[in-house]
Amino acid sequence: MKAVTIPNPGDADALVLADVPDPVAGVGEVVVEVAAAGVNRADIMQRMGFYPPPQDASHYPGLEVSGRVIELGEGADAGEFGIGDEVCALLTGGGYAERVAVPVGQVLPVPHGVSLIDAAGLIEVVATVWSNVFMTAHLQPGQVLLIHGGSSGIGTMGIQLAREFEARVAVTAGSQAKLDVCRELGAEILINYKLSDFVEVLRDETDGYGADVILDVVGAKYLPRNIDALAANGRLVVIGMQGGRRGELDLGALLSKRGAVIATSLRARPAREKATIIKAVREHVWPMIEQGRVRPIIQERLPLQRAGDAHRILEASEHIGKILLTT
Repeated sequence: MKAVTIPNPGDADALVLADVPDPVAGVGEVVVEVAAAGVNRADIMQRMGFYPPPQDASHYPGLEVSGRVIELGEGADAGEFGIGDEVCALLTGGGYAERVAVPVGQVLPVPHGVSLIDAAGLIEVVATVWSNVFMTAHLQPGQVLLIHGGSSGIGTMGIQLAREFEARVAVTAGSQAKLDVCRELGAEILINYKLSDFVEVLRDETDGYGADVILDVVGAKYLPRNIDALAANGRLVVIGMQGGRRGELDLGALLSKRGAVIATSLRARPAREKATIIKAVREHVWPMIEQGRVRPIIQERLPLQRAGDAHRILEASEHIGKILLTT
């Protein structure tokens, strides 16, 4: 099969389409013939050599795909999926390829109303948002959620899910066009981080209350200000390090708010934990998607051989929503 490989870490030109061995379904796995793969910032970090895949995972980038089941491994042949079924899957790696093997517990049927291609932009962002905002930070109706990077794939999904959960959503983004999309999706507090201090704007818009939950992809650069932005008993969930990995935490400020700082990742979780998340996603989120209340926001669809261009678009941070690679 064809797959995007990384012979040597580097810039976008480090991605090389090559002939590689076909995957084989292991115990409890299915092989999916890939229709499309989602592009994520973790893929960029891996390409640069900063985010190696977990042990025993595929070394090809790609954390989510959509496609059709073409092989059932032992223990997966009596499950709900059969040959030819259209599915989307959460991966530990290997999505930038024509075929990929994945544990059956990380596979979901393509929801009704979503095309097979666009389904590739669903499962990673939905699993990320649901596991962090709802399962970990326990966002409640009526609470305030602040999402950094509101126009990203994670951000656009987070806005929609929180809106459906009757939370009040605040976002940061770097342009008016991005903020306009966030507003259309349901965000109420719109902050251009290039022009305004998000802590001050959030305080003004919430009458000094702050955010009950903050979903942060920036990391160290925003750590002190995120603590300032928290409401009493607030929860800061850090899922990225775009702004660095080492920051100074004022424990006194955190104690005064009885706050919590939680750092999580999805890729390195054991398959059993991922299966639990996927089960919850199917129960709580898939019905919203099939009813048309929540949808994937897709910026662009590019062929697999243009993986480097897809990375350049993502690195330029001018996109809104997801970028997909089609086989």
